[in-house]
Amino acid sequence: MYLKKYNLKNKIALVTGAGKGLGRACAIALAEAGANLLLVSRTKKDLDQVSRIIKKLKVKCKSYVCDITNYSEIKEIINKQNKIDILINNAGTNIPEHFTKVKTTNMEFLVKVNTVAAFNIAQLCTLKMIQTKNRKKIGGSIINMSSQMGHVGGPIRSVYNMNKHGLEGLTKGMAIDLAKHNIRVNTVCPTFVVTPMTKKFLKNKKFKRDMLNNIPLGRFAEMSEISSAVVFLASDAASMITGTSLLVDGGWTAK
Repeated sequence: MYLKKYNLKNKIALVTGAGKGLGRACAIALAEAGANLLLVSRTKKDLDQVSRIIKKLKVKCKSYVCDITNYSEIKEIINKQNKIDILINNAGTNIPEHFTKVKTTNMEFLVKVNTVAAFNIAQLCTLKMIQTKNRKKIGGSIINMSSQMGHVGGPIRSVYNMNKHGLEGLTKGMAIDLAKHNIRVNTVCPTFVVTPMTKKFLKNKKFKRDMLNNIPLGRFAEMSEISSAVVFLASDAASMITGTSLLVDGGWTAK
C-alpha cells in the first residue's frame, strides 16, 4: 500500500536543466516512477539522449530546447501544455569568486539564472497547474532545487549563497500562497554531488579534502540519492510536506 503512494502514473512532470547532471537523473527517476516528462534544456543532443532512455520506460516524453532566461520562450512552452502536475525547477549554475572579487556581470548573470528564471518558471507552471479543474483533489508538487548553501555560508560562494537563500524564502512564500490549491512547494538541498558541473571544482585536491571534511558521512552524494528525494517529494508519499527543505547533505548542516 505504501509503495503505491510513490507511483506517479498519469502525472506530468516538467524538469528544467534536464539534459545533464541532476536534472537528467531526476527526469529518469520520475519516469521510472511512472510520470510522463516534459524536458527543458539548452542542448538538443543532451535532450535526445535523455528522451531515448525515458521512452524505453514506456512513458511519454516531450523535449524542448530553450534557455530558461528567455521568458517569452519558456512561457510559450509552458502555456502550450495541456497539464502540468509536477515541476522540478532544477536549472542553475555557479561561478565561484571571492566576495571582494565578484564581477558585477557574473553576479547579475547568476541572479538571472538561479533566482529570476526560477521564479518565472515556478509562476508560469503554477498558473498552468491551477487551470486543472480538480487540482485541489489531485494535488501538485513544485520542487525548487536548492543547496546546502541555501542554509549555510560557503567560501567563494557568496552570490550562490544569496541565490539559494532567496530560493528557500521563495519556496516558503509560495507554499503558503498555494496551499489552498493543494500545490505543495519544497526544496531539495544537496551537498556536493558528483556531476559534470562539480567535477571541475573537485579536481582541486585541497578543495576536495576540505569539502569532505565538512561532510560527517565522509563522501559526496550520488545523483541517485538526490533524484530519489525528488521522487519522494513529487509523490503522494509526501502529501503533508510543504514549505520546507529536504537536506540531502550527509550531515553538513547538522554541525
